[in-house]
Amino acid sequence: MKKYLSDYLYLFSISGAIVLLDQYTKYLVRSNLDYGEMWSPWPWLEPYARIWNWNNTGAAFGMLQGYSWLFTILAIIVSIGIIVFFPRVPKEDWTLRLALALELGGAVGNLIDRLRFGSVTDFVSVGNFAVFNVADASISLGVVVMIWGVWKRERDSKQVGQIGDAPVSQPTAEAGEPSLPKDLHGE
Repeated sequence: MKKYLSDYLYLFSISGAIVLLDQYTKYLVRSNLDYGEMWSPWPWLEPYARIWNWNNTGAAFGMLQGYSWLFTILAIIVSIGIIVFFPRVPKEDWTLRLALALELGGAVGNLIDRLRFGSVTDFVSVGNFAVFNVADASISLGVVVMIWGVWKRERDSKQVGQIGDAPVSQPTAEAGEPSLPKDLHGE
């Protein structure tokens, strides 16, 4: 039971902080900008970065608009899956643990919007890139961390494999043991 408490404390601390930040920033945007309204602190920055109150009824990057119900169901399934699976992830696999916490926070942040409003509030607009929010960024960062962790584990296991394939050096005689002449060692 203590292991589960420690695991879930880690998971819910990170994902909870993301949900709070996500919901607070969305609240600020909805409270201060009308739907479709854009704001930038300086006119010269506007072409590059701005805050834009926008709703998304689809997936990330505006794909599959109008399928909010589908993404609501998927967010619930993914969230439950992460919560059930998380205690099985070894503490040493910190990249997977962090990635799952980031993804849970993002999934729940957007799920709250879908359940309350029927769509997700997006507001970060950079260049010509799709408008996104803290939850979207958290999910994307979680995927990057997960991919990096898998790459790192595979790289490390290949290095261990190479070390394991290296020729083994001949044992040396310990003090008091007779040693073989060098020519019998093949040297």
